[in-house]
Amino acid sequence: MAAKTARNEGGPLRPLSSLANNLPALLLRLGLLSLLDAWGIWLVYRFIFDGAGTLAAALAIVLLFINIVFLRGAAMPLRWIAPGLAFMLLLHIYPVLFTAYTAFTNYGDGHLIEKPLAIRQLEAQQYLPENAQVFTWTGFRSADGQYALWLQGKDGVAYFAKPGEPFLSPGQVLGLGPLDENNIPTTIAGYKRLGKKELFKALADLQGQKFGPEIGAVQVKSLKEAAQLQQRYVYDAAADAMIDQSTGKVYASVDGTFTAADGDILRPGFPTSVGFLNFKRIFTSPQLRGPFISIFVWTFSYAFFSVLLTFALGLFLALVLNTEDLPWRRPMRVLLIVPYALPAFISVLIWRGMFNPILGIIGTTWNPGWFTDALWAKIGILIVNLWLGFPYMFLITTGALQAIPRDIYEAAIVDGANGFNQFWRITLPLLLISVGPLLVGSFAFNFNNFTIIDLYNRGGPPMSGTPTPAGHTDILISYTYRLAFAGGRGADYGLASAIAILIFIVVAAITLFNFRYTGMLEEVSENV
Repeated sequence: MAAKTARNEGGPLRPLSSLANNLPALLLRLGLLSLLDAWGIWLVYRFIFDGAGTLAAALAIVLLFINIVFLRGAAMPLRWIAPGLAFMLLLHIYPVLFTAYTAFTNYGDGHLIEKPLAIRQLEAQQYLPENAQVFTWTGFRSADGQYALWLQGKDGVAYFAKPGEPFLSPGQVLGLGPLDENNIPTTIAGYKRLGKKELFKALADLQGQKFGPEIGAVQVKSLKEAAQLQQRYVYDAAADAMIDQSTGKVYASVDGTFTAADGDILRPGFPTSVGFLNFKRIFTSPQLRGPFISIFVWTFSYAFFSVLLTFALGLFLALVLNTEDLPWRRPMRVLLIVPYALPAFISVLIWRGMFNPILGIIGTTWNPGWFTDALWAKIGILIVNLWLGFPYMFLITTGALQAIPRDIYEAAIVDGANGFNQFWRITLPLLLISVGPLLVGSFAFNFNNFTIIDLYNRGGPPMSGTPTPAGHTDILISYTYRLAFAGGRGADYGLASAIAILIFIVVAAITLFNFRYTGMLEEVSENV
């Protein structure tokens, strides 16, 4: 008789005995998946409750992917890389997509929390009606942790108030102890009177509770006063508006802010779509257009000259040290790599110290304005970047020079080519084929090289007359950072995200163009 078989996790038929052997591992896997799913579902619920629907959707997709991978036998090869793929989706792909989404919103100061949270915060605000009563209060706590208040009005009338129960006059309170000099009971049966230290600890819990009946309930205002506070703002979902119960004023939802007809607004607001407004601000706002264009031009110049100067110096040193009969060639090659081995932030700070006009070895001797003059600050940054970048170019060009066949030069000499012609028509074209992609990568790196800009002078000297924080040596990435995180005038994440998208488009276009140019060089090299 044929052995009984079963299909294992969507895979091929396997004997039932093999399933029994794998049962502990299967149960362990299901148990861990159940814990992960329970935690993930709770997070998805919390994200949806707080209005973060996109993050909830991303987490739900990751959970579904992990369950498919670990429950289906056909997906077994993916189990080893599933955690990495999940983290890549949540920590890389999702932030990129969220940045692109943010560029089309008003996300920033005043609009940082999602709409449900903004509504709850506004509805939590209270006010004191004109005819409401104000009391002084004393706190009591029962053995099971329930709080109660002894209230004393300005007219001398006293009440004992419990949450959700009617006010009790002194004569209605069971177990009322003797009164002190302030007419406050020293003891109440089942309750302990709270001292000052205990009141401080319990104040946060007391302020969130209502004492007395639903209508006319009393809430704690401070350590001394309690009053019949009422909710000030009520959200009308049908009209998508907040109603101020103290004045009757209606605040309609306008571009992520509850706004009244007279222009009065409520804070906090919430993020909402604004279309291409952020991109329009970049190109049409006179205040933004001025610093943006200047920073955009300097970013290109900085990346271009950084690559050009480091490549030129690195190639020059590589050509010099490529001479076979040069003495001490190997030790000199090692010494030239030392700047590349030091962390960039240390080297930048050392150069900044040397340019210091008071203590620096360069700044005290010659100080044209390394930090205060816009032009010389840019030159100083290029000098620092030249020191940091030429060892890398020296390394890659040295390796590329070793790969060029010597017989090509011998044939060129026979044809009468001098040293310049050999370099221009043989060495440089063949070098660019090898190092072209690396030059493109270096350009993209320097286009977003935040470290040098921030450590050298934090983008300074500052530009005058700009509504957004901007400096003469700021590049697009540092300008974006200041807009989003360090502006001092309020964060504008929507505008910063729009600039980040422009940076991506520019770098991608330049990269494609350079790779196309590198392909043309390869075609030319075939005829060399």
